[in-house]
Amino acid sequence: MNARGGMSRGPNVTGDPLPVFVVDAFARHAFEGNPAAVCVMNREASTEWMQRVADELNLSETVFVVPRSDGCALRWFTPTAEASLCGHATLAAAHVLWETGRADVGHRLSFHTRSGVLAARRLGGDIEIDLPARPVRPAAPTPGVARALGLAATHACQTLEQQACDRDLLIELEGESAVRELVPDFTALRDYPGGIIATARSASGQYDFVSRYFAPAWGIDEDPVTGSAHCALAPYWRDRLGRERLVGYQASVRGGVVLAEVRGERVRLAGGAVTVSRGSLVV
Repeated sequence: MNARGGMSRGPNVTGDPLPVFVVDAFARHAFEGNPAAVCVMNREASTEWMQRVADELNLSETVFVVPRSDGCALRWFTPTAEASLCGHATLAAAHVLWETGRADVGHRLSFHTRSGVLAARRLGGDIEIDLPARPVRPAAPTPGVARALGLAATHACQTLEQQACDRDLLIELEGESAVRELVPDFTALRDYPGGIIATARSASGQYDFVSRYFAPAWGIDEDPVTGSAHCALAPYWRDRLGRERLVGYQASVRGGVVLAEVRGERVRLAGGAVTVSRGSLVV
């Protein structure tokens, strides 16, 4: 209901159900990677309605897909707010469009978003998405965040978005074990308006770096596998390791592998996707 007692306006005013899929992105098997809800619509809906759907589905991201003549419009929502960029839900949307026959598998997809035009294509058994790079610059010391992560005062970098809520703080730790063993105080981290990326060089030869991502201010204590974070991690580690192609592992409980390639001001991320449920919205 809206504030006046009527129904929030959605795209199915005729009563027709809307297909909704849950896809594990950056995953080889079900229950790995990062689950995203994909809602396929035939026309735009109100922001209020989409936000309420995202809150109801309660995944880290719900993506709303509206096909159009020059591709698809995409909007992403966490349970609490609209996001400016989301990699794993973009990958999930491409997977659904191809899997359901709504798009030709052999064709590149174009997505019109708040972050410009994004693209997706098949890359062997994976899906590759083309996203804007997110360069970082040194940030002022953040003792509050350091304490919330259980760290001594530390230097950090920050992405360059204009809005504070869109900026991620990137902290490099001394090793992979330090990243894996973090036990954040999520209540304290809610005071930071954006997300926090913890990263380190990988201790194994299988990956170049590992990371974790925390965004309590966005209603996500820990995100399982975060495409937008890798848009910052890829150029960050490119500069340190001296190569354009990298393999990252996000060391959440679910875990996920992200293949990354820096191409100028763009980053290409690739990974697998698995559909775990299909259903309908009937409201």
